[in-house]
Amino acid sequence: MQPAMNWHRLFGLILSDFFAGSPYLVELEKDLALRKQLLDVVVLRRGPGRFASRLPDGFDNLAAHNLITFKSHQETLDDWALKELTGHYVNYRKQCRAEQQRALLPEQDFRLYAVCSRYPHNLANDVTLEPVQAGVYECQRGTDVIRIVIAGQVPREEHNALLHLFSASPTHVGFGASHYEQHSQETSSLLNDLFAGYQREGIAMSYTLADYRRDRIKVLLRDLTPEERREALQGLTPEERREALQGLTPEELRQALEGLSVKERLIGLSPEEVTKFLNKQKSQRSSGKRKPGRGG
Repeated sequence: MQPAMNWHRLFGLILSDFFAGSPYLVELEKDLALRKQLLDVVVLRRGPGRFASRLPDGFDNLAAHNLITFKSHQETLDDWALKELTGHYVNYRKQCRAEQQRALLPEQDFRLYAVCSRYPHNLANDVTLEPVQAGVYECQRGTDVIRIVIAGQVPREEHNALLHLFSASPTHVGFGASHYEQHSQETSSLLNDLFAGYQREGIAMSYTLADYRRDRIKVLLRDLTPEERREALQGLTPEERREALQGLTPEELRQALEGLSVKERLIGLSPEEVTKFLNKQKSQRSSGKRKPGRGG
């Protein structure tokens, strides 16, 4: 029996990749008490500067300390979950004071977020969720405001790709995987785990691992220089090249091979394979020029 998927840790790891190289640092499963109480994710500002790309919807107001609770498609975001998040915030803010030996940091240095896969109907029955934008709500709890981000409701736009990965919707997950911009090669294995987790739980993905690998190849080829493309093609068998380029449009193929000489494009192909291909192309062009007529 395979172990259950740790969706919380997977969310935090991919979030770590998302913020790689930015002014923010991601900490996972932050221990907030002598008796183990783990906050899912903390995103910390570690220095000056702006985040280079557009942040996912709902995260446009990041502060110095951003506390995030995450609920997967198997869990419920309810009033108790928000109470826990508020409790984690109190503990965390006290710890910040203890570490720095001074008064409590100002409240404006903190933000509270709850990310979930689907709309929390039970929570909406208990508290007022004020819409901010599509898929983003706010909940007022005393003087604290918790921003709630629903992965399955945010628009299907490139900057929301990270959130769509955790929507548990085959269409949205596929969009997320094909548009998420990785910052580390190791993230590919995390996305493999993500797809495997959905499959084990009976969620059929219309977007498969094969689709993901093909899209990654497109992105990698697009970003390579002609010299890097030349090196990437050397040593591949004709079968491996066909597999790597399978599914690319003629325009994408042209862009992928741009900058390579004819000789370099044909490296690894035997004379027989080249001749066979040219004869096939010649036959197709001849067939296309014939006009249909009646009878023999």
